[in-house]
Amino acid sequence: MLSIRVMTPAELDIAIGWAAEEGWNPGLGDALPYRAADPDGFLMGFIGDEPVTAISVVAYGAHFGFLGFYICHPGFRGLGYGIQTWHAGIDRLGTRTIGLDGVVAQQDNYRESGFMLAHRNIRFGGRVAVEAPDDPRLVPVTPALTAAVAACDAAFFPGPRGAFLHLWLNGEGGRFAVAFVEGGRVTGYGVIRPAVTGFKIGPLFAPHEEAAELMFRALAARAGGEPVFIDPPEPNAAALALADRHGLAPAFETARMYRGAAPELPLASIYGITSFELG
Repeated sequence: MLSIRVMTPAELDIAIGWAAEEGWNPGLGDALPYRAADPDGFLMGFIGDEPVTAISVVAYGAHFGFLGFYICHPGFRGLGYGIQTWHAGIDRLGTRTIGLDGVVAQQDNYRESGFMLAHRNIRFGGRVAVEAPDDPRLVPVTPALTAAVAACDAAFFPGPRGAFLHLWLNGEGGRFAVAFVEGGRVTGYGVIRPAVTGFKIGPLFAPHEEAAELMFRALAARAGGEPVFIDPPEPNAAALALADRHGLAPAFETARMYRGAAPELPLASIYGITSFELG
């Protein structure tokens, strides 16, 4: 019989390793900030002592949650363990609106659980040859600026995630964050971090195209010529144009789906989502 329980930190590392094997290219330092978002939001299924399934069901407050890391180890597929883990995760989030970024081929299965397509997210990747721009509106995020960045983030994400952002912005694990400051306030920000392959930018939230271009160049310059990946929502035509302008090519896509009322997000200002795993 399958037993399902909250992952330990070491078991979350196992799930991230599975995600790498699936080709999802997780960030190398993702585990600590992910757990900070909701320590009880990562479930693993076991046969005896052997881990066989994983799912994340992170609660952002009382009204929104995000589902990710839905994986059954290849040697145990087709036995019903994945769907048992799925139901345990859905039950954990209760009546909250739930978002997910699912592979396109699974959309019909997700619809059976009440999820509806909102839009596609497209991963772009490639090598970017840019220098960091010299613009006074670009400000590296330090602890003194974290609260202002978190306040800015609230306009782009449908739930509170202060504990996650505290670690996502602190520069550990090779992450680097830059804010766009206009009129004395933070109006956008972006983060880049090392991944299994190259570097990933996420999020990239910008009040306008110029800010997005400047922050993208400031972040991509940190990659030192290694591949850079970013995941913009398809409805943001300016974000797709930015990726194309810098020679990035589509790598794969996900279906952003919601169960419950879809949040109203400013997609025209979202040039890169934070992650496929946590939204």
